[in-house]
Amino acid sequence: MTPGSKGIIFIGDGMGGRPLPELSGKTTLEAQDTPSLDLAAREGECGLMDPIAPGRPAGSDTAHMALLGYDPLEYYRGRGPFEARGVGIAVQPGDVAFRCNFATVEGRKVVDRRAGRIKAGTDELAAAVSQGAGEIGGVQCIFEPSVEHRAALVLRAEGLSHQITEVDPHEAGVDYWDAKPEQDAEDPDAAQRTAAIINEFVRRTREILDKHPVNQARRERGELPANIVLPRGAGTAMHLQPLEERYGLRSAMIVEVDLVRGLGEYLKMDVVRVPGATGGQDTDEIAIAKAVVAALGDHDFVLANIKAPDLGGHDGDYQAKMEAIAKVDRAVGYLLDNMDFSAATVAITADHSTPVSVGDHSGDPVPIAFYGMGLRPDDVQTYGERPCAKGGIGRMRGMDLMNVLSNYIAASEKFGA
Repeated sequence: MTPGSKGIIFIGDGMGGRPLPELSGKTTLEAQDTPSLDLAAREGECGLMDPIAPGRPAGSDTAHMALLGYDPLEYYRGRGPFEARGVGIAVQPGDVAFRCNFATVEGRKVVDRRAGRIKAGTDELAAAVSQGAGEIGGVQCIFEPSVEHRAALVLRAEGLSHQITEVDPHEAGVDYWDAKPEQDAEDPDAAQRTAAIINEFVRRTREILDKHPVNQARRERGELPANIVLPRGAGTAMHLQPLEERYGLRSAMIVEVDLVRGLGEYLKMDVVRVPGATGGQDTDEIAIAKAVVAALGDHDFVLANIKAPDLGGHDGDYQAKMEAIAKVDRAVGYLLDNMDFSAATVAITADHSTPVSVGDHSGDPVPIAFYGMGLRPDDVQTYGERPCAKGGIGRMRGMDLMNVLSNYIAASEKFGA
């Protein structure tokens, strides 16, 4: 490794998209004015990247695993363990962990999976859930809030199984489901017990939350109540080789959601929390960029993520997504103005596409631009899905990103004699 050289992966979460008629056939990324991203593309080396595989939609957890060089097809054990680790719950062997949403329901019908993107009061709601549903049938239920509507749940007891079906239907306007054992569950009795515990947990959260003072106040303000908890993404504890052992890089992670923080904790990266980094549309992008520069003072590598573009994609709001892309551009601009890129390389990309027209993650490739040392600049002039497709990188896999970046900053070891 060249002394003093630094590597950065800077992610606009869900920033990739598809052309929209409202934008004259451009994507939100192509339509937004992005002078800093365009500069990086113009002076750097560009391409497209499939986070996991061509045409395969990636979750934020599996995508980040792949971008850091850990094959999710080999290591992934569900979303729950990452979310739980990210909020400070140590997932132990035998535990079953879930990612959860505070949601809004009427009867069994899901009105809003995110309870109006609730931002305040979830600590109080979580405390009430822990008090009223902290133990069910001899199983300890450890519940902690995360960012906005998100939370984590860990079931702790002997004789449990993660092989149960989902409760969260992943869409509004339909009934939430009862958990059931998966058809091919290795231990059907354990899966049946776990499903019954989850169903009782969900029932109790509805009973506890529906009349909670936080939700009474929300209704009075015309806001949606967070009157149920919907678990999903059951998973078990895993072991991942620390990133520094794998690449020889002292590493830090600066992200806004506990799901990805949990991955950083598993990889023994230094997880930096930034005041003002809310995970929402109001996030302080410059604070995030400043934290990246500061972290590189005593780290070789930093992964950073701005969540906001993904939110606009999920909400089907192209204007909100474009505003969020502008935040990413301003953050990248701060890096370009405040770092010595003769001794550093940044990869600017997305963890997946979240097209406004789809409202969810898609399997479309995402643009990527490398800027800094070690490059062979190409002829791309602007940053976007179609411009970057013409770049010198061509089309790469997310699993190759750390190898490519390590090569640019001279941190790769030669293979063979």
